[in-house]
Amino acid sequence: MLLYIHIPFCDSKCFYCAFNSYTDKTHLKQEYMKALKIQLKDELSNYVKKHNKEIETVFIGGGTPSCVKHHEYKEVFEIIKPYLIKDAEITTEANPNSASYEWLENMHKYGVNRVSFGVQSFDNTKLKFLGRSHNNKSAIKAIQNANSIGFNGINCDIIYGVQGDTLESMKEDFDQAFALPITHLSAYSLTIEEGTKFFDRSSVKIDDEELSYKIFDHIKQNNFTQYEISNFAREKKYESKHNYGYWEHKEYLGIGAGAVGYTNKQRYYPIKSIEEYIKNPFNMEFEDISDEDVKTEKILLGFRCSNGVDLSLFNENDLKKIDDLLEYDKVSVKNNRIYNKNFLLSDELALYILG
Repeated sequence: MLLYIHIPFCDSKCFYCAFNSYTDKTHLKQEYMKALKIQLKDELSNYVKKHNKEIETVFIGGGTPSCVKHHEYKEVFEIIKPYLIKDAEITTEANPNSASYEWLENMHKYGVNRVSFGVQSFDNTKLKFLGRSHNNKSAIKAIQNANSIGFNGINCDIIYGVQGDTLESMKEDFDQAFALPITHLSAYSLTIEEGTKFFDRSSVKIDDEELSYKIFDHIKQNNFTQYEISNFAREKKYESKHNYGYWEHKEYLGIGAGAVGYTNKQRYYPIKSIEEYIKNPFNMEFEDISDEDVKTEKILLGFRCSNGVDLSLFNENDLKKIDDLLEYDKVSVKNNRIYNKNFLLSDELALYILG
């Protein structure tokens, strides 16, 4: 199973960010990490150990994990270590402005072998427009530092579809990324969500499907293979095992305020408030997941990535619709699995079958 750890602190709030993160609660970091360790110990002991399971991948996300001092993570990794499979993939997100050489080096010593940098752009004007607190030089330096320290995988996040973006400007961003020692690229189209500074400012987003296709072609020409709608890897071994775990509907622990967990056909949501979480890290809501929910999620997620969907999941009516999609060359079938040929159409194709 998988382990997700949520760090809800940030040095600054990006204008598009809808995640559970705060810039004004830094004084709570130590107390928060204590509460997080309490929840972590309990869930590992009472679920993972009790059911004789193992942790295959770990992902520390946020927020900004790198704005919490590295020594606060030392005990976290000591708690996790007995439950990890051999050579487990352990990823941390990091921002260039706070991921110092010392922080990266110590996280690597604790066992982190993959780092994902929230770069978003190498254009300083665009970074400022997005509300990012780093510049292109610090982004380049952070990636180079991670490589020299010896991380097995280095991901770079890039956002496209922002006001002012053109194919040429995006090529400059991606070409700078390709010139660096990254092994993985996440290219996200800007989304405008409620509760963000960009909400009610629809002009900041460009809806240009043709631009997406051209960007994907450019990434492919630079020897990065698309294996999910937003994810590309230099080689198969650099694809995110943690992401695949979600897409395969594996169980996962959600540790921290605003995290999400999924065990025993239940999804659970620890409380979002940092203050309330510190008081009681076991304060959470539960949602039962039906077999029909599981089917829907497996199809939606399977169509978004190169994993595909097992044909045994579909009923007779679904299979007739799949025949229609095969006739129009929208999908392919191999070894009793169906594969989507165009990730940008993933939701439409899945909903056509399920509708």
